[in-house]
Amino acid sequence: MSKYLISFPSAAMVVPEGELPAVSRDAHAVIAAAKAAGVYVFGGGIDEAVPPRLVMADGSVSEGGYPWAPALNGGFTVLELASREDAIAWAARLAQACRCAQELRVFMFEPES
Repeated sequence: MSKYLISFPSAAMVVPEGELPAVSRDAHAVIAAAKAAGVYVFGGGIDEAVPPRLVMADGSVSEGGYPWAPALNGGFTVLELASREDAIAWAARLAQACRCAQELRVFMFEPES
């Protein structure tokens, strides 16, 4: 079993006016199905109202994230699944529910985590 990150940046989720309640309902239904199937690990969205901080090895802190990296925002879900095909199927369900494409990535196995 591998863990898969299914995510989208905030700008990708363009919901027509009045459809947000349906998107929320549909997305929560997919998450409920993932929980019922026993594949849900965790999920959520980046709180864009709270700015990131860059914490150095010496403990010093500066405003913002890496200046050269794109902003990290949007929503994500982590599922533990038997195959990439299963991950693609779940990503498709989330894409349909959220009305936007989902990016799929696999976590490398780390036995100490």
